[in-house]
Amino acid sequence: MEISTPLAYAGDPREAADAVAALERAGLDAVWVAEAYGFDSPTIMGYLAARTEHMKIGAGILNVYSRTPALIAQTAAGLDAISGGRAIMGLGASGPQVVEGWHGKAYDKPLGRTREAIELTRRILRREVIDHHGITDMPRPGGLGKPLKILTRPVRAEVPLYVASLGPANVTMTAEIADGWLPTLFLPEKAHEVWGKPLAEGRARRDPALGPLQVVAGGLLAIGDDAAAARDLARPQIALYVGGMGAVGKNFYNDLAVAYGYEEEAARIQELYLAGRKKEAEAAVPDEFCELMSLCGPASYVRERVEVFRAAGVTMLNVIPVGPDPAGLIETVKGWL
Repeated sequence: MEISTPLAYAGDPREAADAVAALERAGLDAVWVAEAYGFDSPTIMGYLAARTEHMKIGAGILNVYSRTPALIAQTAAGLDAISGGRAIMGLGASGPQVVEGWHGKAYDKPLGRTREAIELTRRILRREVIDHHGITDMPRPGGLGKPLKILTRPVRAEVPLYVASLGPANVTMTAEIADGWLPTLFLPEKAHEVWGKPLAEGRARRDPALGPLQVVAGGLLAIGDDAAAARDLARPQIALYVGGMGAVGKNFYNDLAVAYGYEEEAARIQELYLAGRKKEAEAAVPDEFCELMSLCGPASYVRERVEVFRAAGVTMLNVIPVGPDPAGLIETVKGWL
């Protein structure tokens, strides 16, 4: 098992990159750079490539609407070149609020677009001449374009492509064709009952040449006799996703909370959050949800949590260190892996 962390993107990205460089020295294997509707990921990923030496640099995630498949492939090739073969491209459909509200694109065919982006990215990185007609036409019919192949030579012909997915059909597709899976709000004790069947169906159709599906999940990390209190820091994120990421009936994360067995709580969180009562929504998050999504407590307890995530199929433990010594926390957990 490897260990990674998401980049803190709300503040100064240069300071965040400095912090990640220190974590690399402590044993961090990878960093994930989110985008949402803030700073773009590739710019910061390129800066991280220059500030680090060994760890992998992942997009977490690039949506498949605002960039063409060719541009996704070019970004993968460019980042892989400047990092010396350390790129991971996390892809996904994002959600209609970002895709339609920010990028001005219709939120249609999410699975088809993701599948096509993966197929074309792989073909482009292999330097194939692309003559493809589907959701994306390359070249565009009736125009002046002609089939092309990427001009430069990628460092690797196979940059790992991970997918952020939650719904059964999307998770099945991920297990079938992606190199890795980026689930959100992952509760290891409940993951199999929600995703076990879709993962099994996808793996049954998986090309053995892809190797085993990599799984990236984790949560807050705090070690100490009083560290369990740090679980409450997960409440704002859970409330935001379950309550605020979409309208009623159009929130994938709310659906996930229901699938986990928190149907009444999920409805209440959403009701409060959409009414602007965010603190009350956070308070309505079940304690169990916070606990299962985190690794916070005495060292023996956290070590047990690591094994629970491993048993649930996680191959890269993605943690957010809490406390004055994040490098020490990474070093400690890395020693357990």
